[in-house]
Amino acid sequence: MSDKSTPEADLAFLRSVVTGGGPGGHLTLGVAYLAGGLLYGAQCLFHIGQIMGWVRLPDLANLAVVVAVPILFFVVLTWAILEDRKIPKPGPMVTRTLNAAFSATGMANLAIIIVFGAGSARDHDFGTWLYYPAVIFALQSAAWFVAWTLKKTPWMLAAAIGGWLTAVALGLLVRQPNAYLGVCTVALFLLFALPGWVMLRGALDARKAA
Repeated sequence: MSDKSTPEADLAFLRSVVTGGGPGGHLTLGVAYLAGGLLYGAQCLFHIGQIMGWVRLPDLANLAVVVAVPILFFVVLTWAILEDRKIPKPGPMVTRTLNAAFSATGMANLAIIIVFGAGSARDHDFGTWLYYPAVIFALQSAAWFVAWTLKKTPWMLAAAIGGWLTAVALGLLVRQPNAYLGVCTVALFLLFALPGWVMLRGALDARKAA
């Protein structure tokens, strides 16, 4: 707040600090969720098509699809990070707290990938690896609960509850591939892509208004 600020401007500034608004927004986070939900959700649909016999491609083509998904995700994520750097101002405290919570979740995700990946390879049991998404949804549920606690936004609570239910469902369906893929597909679109779109739209709107 500058010396020339008005009471209305001061009030707007304080409101942005409390509610988590501001030009920074959640662009990177929104892009990560939206891209991850769409890309990995599409990959799940691809595998469902394989199981149902609707998709029949050579092994090399199947491998190309699986490899292309994470590559595309990291390309989009890199763009979002670079775009976020164009706004040097730190976001409000609520925004930064939420970003920290989700960043910490991402760090935990990396450790879980290593643990379950190594265990699956060692035991030669792909089912062990399938517990990894269940844990990821549980962690996301915790992160969304933190977000809801800070902002009291109903859809964040819905995302937290949905993530918890998805984690339990996936853990119970590890040995039932059809049902497992079905639950995972729906959850990726509803609990990743949809919240990502909401956050991205909010971040873009905040930047336009700044």
